Amino acid sequence: MTDLKNVNIAIIGLGYVGLPLAVEFGKHYPTMGFDINQARVTELSQGRDHTLEVSPDELKLATQLSFSSQIADLERANIYIVTVPTPIDKHRQPDLTPLIKASETLGKVIRKGDIVIYESTVYPGATEEDCIPVVERVSGLKYNVDFFAGYSPERINPGDKEHRVTTIKKVTSGSTPEIAEQVDALYSSIITAGTYKASSIRVAEAAKVIENTQRDLNIALINELAVIFNKLGIDTEEVLLAAGTKWNFLPFRPGLVGGHCIGVDPYYLTHKAQSIGYNPEVILAGRRINDSMGRYVISELVKAMIKRRIHVAGAKVLVLGLTFKENCPDIRNTKVVDMLTELAEYGVQADVYDPWVDPAQAEHEYGITLVQQPNPAHYDAAIVAVAHNQFRELGVVGIKALMKENHVLYDLKYLLPANSCDLRL
Repeated sequence: MTDLKNVNIAIIGLGYVGLPLAVEFGKHYPTMGFDINQARVTELSQGRDHTLEVSPDELKLATQLSFSSQIADLERANIYIVTVPTPIDKHRQPDLTPLIKASETLGKVIRKGDIVIYESTVYPGATEEDCIPVVERVSGLKYNVDFFAGYSPERINPGDKEHRVTTIKKVTSGSTPEIAEQVDALYSSIITAGTYKASSIRVAEAAKVIENTQRDLNIALINELAVIFNKLGIDTEEVLLAAGTKWNFLPFRPGLVGGHCIGVDPYYLTHKAQSIGYNPEVILAGRRINDSMGRYVISELVKAMIKRRIHVAGAKVLVLGLTFKENCPDIRNTKVVDMLTELAEYGVQADVYDPWVDPAQAEHEYGITLVQQPNPAHYDAAIVAVAHNQFRELGVVGIKALMKENHVLYDLKYLLPANSCDLRL
């Protein structure tokens, strides 16, 4: 074990979670930011972050931070923090491959007395049942005798410049009471919002996975209500605004539920629940509703086009936005792709315009060729899928200028005045 005076940190994984954390620790302690993607290491070493989570000036402030893709460089550390992705596979089952590979890497460099802290979202038990045995096997060291562990779930919100690493309260935990104290002290030294020390690693894991499960279920309820209200001919936003006048009504809005957390994390919990013989009906029902919204949106769009006597097969539709949320370049698990798949099945020609997204990344991840600038008076329909500031500034006049005289405008984000749209979610 080590004390804070001799801390030397390595952050494994430099994505939306790992980089901001590495920058904060790099302001106070010798910190190595490690990533297997050499291109990512190169850009960060040059003071650039394509995710826009950290500015060049912020990178400069982390005077004790360095970057590497070489495993040997990790050997100088005595505290390892794992921040790799935890996705789901095509069968919506947890994919622990990045975590297992990171654990294998740690097993090659960890020494007696070191601490490994996991931040990636997992189901309760994954750290000690799935990851730690890999570290033990590769290193030959014994858990809680030769090395120790902690779990401190990430709470990063991509694109959010107000709620940052240091201003969000941090849950911490450790594999022994002494390690729990040390892990908590480590995070407390950089987290101005304070920390909450959980009683065990399993409790901390469970706390993380239910944060987004709760949010997912709340949005699923509102999505189902939106479908009901649409069938009743009632404007959903007007209902939500009226209900929101009560002090304890939660301000959720309907929409596509994508991203690296809300649309993924519940499947980690349901997987664990099913593995112990319990079928989590409410959670899975919420997931089914949210996963079906892309199909629902396009079915409503097609009905509206038919009513306008717009020939659907061969029609041109403009989709405004590809990212999973507004004002950030993150396209991980974006549900806009679900709408594009549905449009293709109807024989519709869809153009996607998103000024936040790197065209090469869209092509690589989804095979989508972004339009650099939509043509005026070109589209039979348009869908406002993401509430980017650029689309807000474009406004009704600017968006309608891109469409033919006879058209359908569908606003999923309540970005435009209700009376200016043909459809709203």
